[in-house]
This record gives sequence, C-alpha cells and structure tokens, in this order.
Amino acid sequence: MESRKICFIGAGNMSRAIISGLVGSGYPAEAIIASNPSTPKLDVLRRDFGIGVTTDNQTAISSSDVVVLAVKPQLMESVLAELKHIDFSSKLVISIAAGIPADRYSDYLQQPLKLVRTMPNTPTQIGFGMTGLLRNPGLSAEDSLYVEQLMSAGGKVLWVDKEADLNLVIALAGSSPAYFFLFIESMINAAQNLGMDPLQARALAEQAALGAAQMVIHNPDTAVSTLRENVTSKGGTTAQAIATFESGDLRHLVEQAMVNCIKRAEEMANTF
Repeated sequence: MESRKICFIGAGNMSRAIISGLVGSGYPAEAIIASNPSTPKLDVLRRDFGIGVTTDNQTAISSSDVVVLAVKPQLMESVLAELKHIDFSSKLVISIAAGIPADRYSDYLQQPLKLVRTMPNTPTQIGFGMTGLLRNPGLSAEDSLYVEQLMSAGGKVLWVDKEADLNLVIALAGSSPAYFFLFIESMINAAQNLGMDPLQARALAEQAALGAAQMVIHNPDTAVSTLRENVTSKGGTTAQAIATFESGDLRHLVEQAMVNCIKRAEEMANTF
C-alpha cells in the first residue's frame, strides 16, 4: 500500500481504532498526523503510536494527501466551515461519520471532492474490524484501491453501491459490536447473580462468544440456523434456553433494533 501522508480530523475512538490498525500493519507513523481541539487524546495517540499531533486542523490538512474526517456528525458542518478556503482538489477525503450523505461534504466545503464514505467499527483497532465503503462517482481506481487497502489494515471491507446500503452496514456491523457486548454483559451479570465469580463468568462468556463466531467463520457453507440446531438437543438444556429467548421474541427485538438504528442514520442525514 502507498504510504500517503494522512491526517485525522478528530481523535476519538474510531480514529484511534484506524490508527492502531494502520501502525500495527506497518504503515509509517511519521506519515500520520491527528488533529483535535484539546490535547489529552492527542497525547495518548502520540505516546501509543508515535504519530504527529496538532490542535490546528488547517496545519494537519495542508501537509497531507489524505484527510480522514472523524468528527461527530453534529459538529461536521461547523468544523468544515473553517476549512472551505483550503483547496481539496488534490486530496482524497475519507469520512467515517454516520448519517451524513456524501454530497453534503461538497456543500460544506463549497467545492467538488474526491470522497469515500466509510463505516468502520471499533474491532478495527485489533484487526477484526468490518468497514462498509461507498465511493463518490468518478473516484479513480487508484484512490479506490488505496482506501480499500487502508481500511483493510483493520479487518475486512465491503463496497456498497448506495447510501441506503451504508446505513444498513451501520446497523449490521458499525453499531453491532455494542449489541454483542450487551449480550455478553447480560450473560456475565446473570452468572454473577447466580453465584459465580465475576472473573470466571467473564472468561466463560467471552470464550463462548469467540468460539461461536469462529464456528460461523470456519463453516461458511453451513447455515447459521444449522449451527444453532447442532447445539440444541431436543428436550435438553440448550433447547430450554432457546425457547426462553424465542418466547421473548428475540428475533423481532433484534430486527427492530436494527430498523431503529437505520432510522436514526436517516434522521441524521436530514439534520446535519
């Protein structure tokens, strides 16, 4: 992968996740700079990864070939309003903000952009991320390949064809680590309430979750429903647990959670 000079506007969790994946895969730290209004997060990034840091967005952008917009959606317009005098014609712009449509960025900066919208998730920081990608029309094959390789440093990537598909990526991959964390957290809490030591409960729950995910990955030709059925002996303990989930309409609850996630992304597109 090319080692283009890249800046991150914003130093939050997703910037950290991507930077961690990049540096961990061998991307030169000296080619990365992060900008943020306050210094504590910048100091941690510099300490942990050896990258450059600044509190001046213009300084970061002027010295970079690639600009990663890692700003919260509600702040994006005000942040970019201060940058519209910069010529972005030679720069590749990558957004990791949820909800904001691709063409809105050109409106904010009052100029056409070479832009890719992305939706990564936090496991990117340990190399197990999943990122959805949406390119602006006319983006060169070279720039598309660069973005794909860049985001692949933190895990797998998937190109989508339209904004609506990227909102679905948010619900299915971008936000979903939190779903699994909630489920694991609930299992651990239940085990503690039933008398188990917290450390033992966590060890059992996290390994079970990891094993289940690996079973899905290592059996690509087997339906997930079949993997579930293989664990569920008729009339056994697992069957009783599954029946409890089914009686609570877990499937509908999961679907409704994803629908609400997508609705919020659509609301954000109309708000920011």
